[in-house]
Amino acid sequence: MRVSPCKFLSALLLTGAAISASAEDGVTDSTILIGQTVGVTGTVAGPVKEMNEGAMAYIHQVNKQGGVHGRQIVMKVLDDKFDPALTLANAETLIKKDHVFALFQGRGTPHTQAIVPLLEQHNVPLLAPSTGAAVFHNPVNRLLFNIRAKYQDEVAKAIEHFTTIGIHRISLLHVDDAFGQDGLEGFQKAMEARKLKPVSITAYARVNPDYKATAAEVIKADPTALVIVSSAKNTAEVIKAIRAQGSQIQIMTMSNNSSQAFVNDLGPASSGVIVSQITPAPHLLSTPLGQEFARAVKESKATISYAAMEGFVNAKVLVEALRRAGPKPTRAGFVKALESMQRVDFGGLMVTYGANDHTGSEFVELTMIGKNGRFVR
Repeated sequence: MRVSPCKFLSALLLTGAAISASAEDGVTDSTILIGQTVGVTGTVAGPVKEMNEGAMAYIHQVNKQGGVHGRQIVMKVLDDKFDPALTLANAETLIKKDHVFALFQGRGTPHTQAIVPLLEQHNVPLLAPSTGAAVFHNPVNRLLFNIRAKYQDEVAKAIEHFTTIGIHRISLLHVDDAFGQDGLEGFQKAMEARKLKPVSITAYARVNPDYKATAAEVIKADPTALVIVSSAKNTAEVIKAIRAQGSQIQIMTMSNNSSQAFVNDLGPASSGVIVSQITPAPHLLSTPLGQEFARAVKESKATISYAAMEGFVNAKVLVEALRRAGPKPTRAGFVKALESMQRVDFGGLMVTYGANDHTGSEFVELTMIGKNGRFVR
């Protein structure tokens, strides 16, 4: 039977409309749109800048080589000023207005908690939230994929270190939010495991804390070592207040503060501060990851720091998942691709996922900031 040219054209248009309607949000023939809401300004601006520099250093390399299955990775970044309410508003914009394929590399525990219901409502995956809170590991959320190790593992590593060198009088200072509560839980578990009682546990406000009063309270308890669970700016200011009041307590803080901006903010007070890390050293050239990072940051002029290395690793996992998702990516396929990663070696950092395991990496080691302002392993 002969089909008229008009009917044939109409059929083609209808077919094209059906294909267009069935395409996944954020995906075109030439691009894939990834969204990020993060504190570009505010108390975590320094580490966020470095983390994003590291991620973009890798993404730029991938795009330069043709992208993933012929698509350029396009990042849409909104500033949430490290405010959970703004994080939620930004995520709604990215999902409902900008129609991003997935969310990537947010920051903050209460901030991530704020957007989880939105992810589930719109079936949008979130990869690499920069938080190690246990609540994002267990129970497993089918749409949320961690990469960094848990904060509680970092705290446990610190307690293990202190007790190994004979320090048993240990205090905790934590921010009074979900991040701090997670650190507190890990601290209590680690201390109980070694049959130790905390010298003191002090909470302080996330917004406009009184650094001098907080420092005085910590010093009064007279611990030998102090674990601080807090964001970069607040941690730096309270450490400076502790040192200004004459205390030489051994201080340890978390990997969320492992940026060069944090060290610079501390100034002379940085010397001797222990910082846990969740990636291999950024200057370590003995691994393929370190060599690849060095080449990428040299071209992009990114900061060489642990924060930048975290972003670089996160971007590598993102790209690997997009590759595994195939030439016609869907969100469901992206989730399945991530869950297919079993002990994938990214050049010195092992990442594992499964249907019942979205932890990613368990890498944790301790470093100390030297007198020259550099992290010493």
